[in-house]
Amino acid sequence: MQFEVLATCHTTKARVARMILPHGATMLPTFMPVATQAAIKGLTSQQMESLGISLILNNTYHLNLRPGIQVLKEAGGAHKFQGWDHNLLTDSGGFQLVSLSKFTKITEEGALFASPFTGEPTMLTPEESISIQHAIGADIIMQLDDVVSSLTTGPRVEEAMERSVRWLDRCIAYHVREGRQHTQNLFAIVQGGLDARLRGACLEEMIKRKDQVAGYAIGGLSGGEEKDVFWRVIKQCTEKLPEDRPRYSMGVGFAEDLLVCVALGVDMADCVFPTRTARFGVALTRKGALNLRLHKHAKDLNPIDHECPCPTCSDGVSRAILHHQTTRETAAAHAVTLHNLTFQAQVMGGARDAIINGTFPLYLKSFFADYFGDKGYPAWCVNALRSVGVDLLEDNPNAKVVTGRGVWWEYASAS
Repeated sequence: MQFEVLATCHTTKARVARMILPHGATMLPTFMPVATQAAIKGLTSQQMESLGISLILNNTYHLNLRPGIQVLKEAGGAHKFQGWDHNLLTDSGGFQLVSLSKFTKITEEGALFASPFTGEPTMLTPEESISIQHAIGADIIMQLDDVVSSLTTGPRVEEAMERSVRWLDRCIAYHVREGRQHTQNLFAIVQGGLDARLRGACLEEMIKRKDQVAGYAIGGLSGGEEKDVFWRVIKQCTEKLPEDRPRYSMGVGFAEDLLVCVALGVDMADCVFPTRTARFGVALTRKGALNLRLHKHAKDLNPIDHECPCPTCSDGVSRAILHHQTTRETAAAHAVTLHNLTFQAQVMGGARDAIINGTFPLYLKSFFADYFGDKGYPAWCVNALRSVGVDLLEDNPNAKVVTGRGVWWEYASAS
């Protein structure tokens, strides 16, 4: 990996960087679409490439189950298997310790899974996780970490944090022993739940291993915790993590979350949100989410967004036809997915341009004013951005500030 910071914001902690990996360059900050089973649901690799996306995520746990590592090895790795010639990141399988917890038993050796398909037990150790990711051939691979829900409290959080450090050492040792440290880039994952003391302890240990890892991820968030706590954990981590390594906030996908994280110093993020919500007929726009299932769109012959360059909008696909097809025909899911991923790319691309041009604080103010309009700014966003010198209310003293929005507010209140 070659990682070079090209520009920094004069006010916030935001930065623009170039990350060069074996399959090309990716400009940061960026949003990574999630191709869990070697596919972005509803899109081909060629369609993804046409959107200008250069980094996507595959899921180690699922690819190990199906199609299996032997098939991937015979195909020459996941890049060739899915026809993707650009950069690829794999998670370690650690997240499934939470999402499939009823199938999992955690020991110091590793995670004992029962396959959700066959019930067959499988032990995923740190060494096995790295071995699977070696076979997948991802450009960025993640350590196996002991993940607990962000809502978990008590001694289990400290146990998981300390085990994640020990498992990182095992991942590093196996990665070096197999001679892959120069071709695949291993990232450490900072754990510690919502406890600042535990996060601090984990940061200290992970930073000691800086020379043995290519980058850092912030894990264990986006699990339903209060957003005013979420951003404080992100800020604590980005303030301590090395400036010459990329920083990846795992599981972040809402536009306001992305921009707050960028302002706090995050370079990379991923989430299934834009593709999943597309399949439910919700389009993401600069004015907020648009629920195409609502009857008011039935006769609307306008595209989702006249200014959007995605194939759906530029080809003049109307809201009316999408309303007619959504949740009934897969064509609508494909069309809205193309749009939503373009929207995510534009949010991050706009941030990069603004950081380079020295106008990132103005970009934040403009975006949030358009996105939330008269609905009111989420208080946590106001608090987070004030912590890095941007006051969303400074030029708009009559703006409303609202509290209590849940993580699915955008989807549930889509217009």
